[in-house]
Amino acid sequence: MVESKTKSVSEWRAILSPEQFRILREKGTEPPRTGKYENHGGEGVYACAGCGTPLYKSNTKFKSGCGWPAFFDAIPGAVSRHEDQTHGMVRTEITCTACGGHLGHVFKGEGFPTTTDERHCVNSISLNFQEQ
Repeated sequence: MVESKTKSVSEWRAILSPEQFRILREKGTEPPRTGKYENHGGEGVYACAGCGTPLYKSNTKFKSGCGWPAFFDAIPGAVSRHEDQTHGMVRTEITCTACGGHLGHVFKGEGFPTTTDERHCVNSISLNFQEQ
């Protein structure tokens, strides 16, 4: 089970940059092809930039061409899913289970050659890479 790491709005503002706060706490999106992890490689773990909880192993990252880092599976229990009906469509939002930070959205059935047929489209700014 993932330990809860909730904080007040003022505590989040004190530890996050304004852009991290906008994306992680206000459910924003960084512009495509601007994030530092879109084309990032290396062995390790991608953790939540808000609370440090490990979210994705590097061996689940793949090139999707979507403009954001893409993963086909999360570390069990680390990422939660929620229905998102904003912007006139229904999508599945993904958040850090521990702190509730917005990560991005997950899409199914796009035909990528992965074991889950899912694409977790994640904002780079929501992540920190920990080399292993």
